[in-house]
Amino acid sequence: MQHILLLGGTTEARALAESLHAHGTRVTTSLAGRVAAPRLPPGEVRVGGFGGVEGLAGWLREHQVDVLIDATHPFAGTISFNAARAADLAHVPLLALRRPGWAPVEGDDWHFADSLPDAARLLPALGRRVFLTTGRMGLAAFAPVDGTWFLVRSVDPPEPPFPVRMEVLLDRGPFTLDGERDLLHRHRIDVLVTKDSGGAATAPKLTAAREASIPVLVVRRPPVPEGVPVAATPGEALAWVTARG
Repeated sequence: MQHILLLGGTTEARALAESLHAHGTRVTTSLAGRVAAPRLPPGEVRVGGFGGVEGLAGWLREHQVDVLIDATHPFAGTISFNAARAADLAHVPLLALRRPGWAPVEGDDWHFADSLPDAARLLPALGRRVFLTTGRMGLAAFAPVDGTWFLVRSVDPPEPPFPVRMEVLLDRGPFTLDGERDLLHRHRIDVLVTKDSGGAATAPKLTAAREASIPVLVVRRPPVPEGVPVAATPGEALAWVTARG
């Protein structure tokens, strides 16, 4: 029986874990532990870091992992590069599972940033009442922005540093289009800030912003490590694993 280590935390990771488990494959999902009450996938689950590249490589060897799948969030850049180096050290094949990013359509007013600090720099020219959906971990980048009010949506309460003028909305997707329309209207939002996370669960905010003619500041996602094969869906990832088995 193959042993798959799945670096998870995304909807796609959970779906892949379910498929692998249903096929009788031994799958261990590793969660970073940043969410207080994560939705646990089937199979074995571990929570917490590995101790860097050497720690992950050691875990792969010790637990006789046959395949490593990086199905972390598209913006979890550090673990993705650590996974690539660890897989190389342990001589374990690596696959990245990445849902496709979003693309603007007619009527969108999108602006792009290369990082959260870059987004904070561009933000004052776009609006003063901001719907910030980049997660609680990067709020420090927006703390220095003056004259701006932020509505911050995250799963768990954020910790400082964060913007002085801020309201926190604790919620977890998927979100509805009607709900996003109401939220933008009720809070008088005039600019939306988001990471290019992709997927359907949080996409309705983009439609709501387009309907309301609200500009969207999109933070580009970091690249997948060079040379790592990429699957766009859990089905593609399962086919890749099955072909190797």
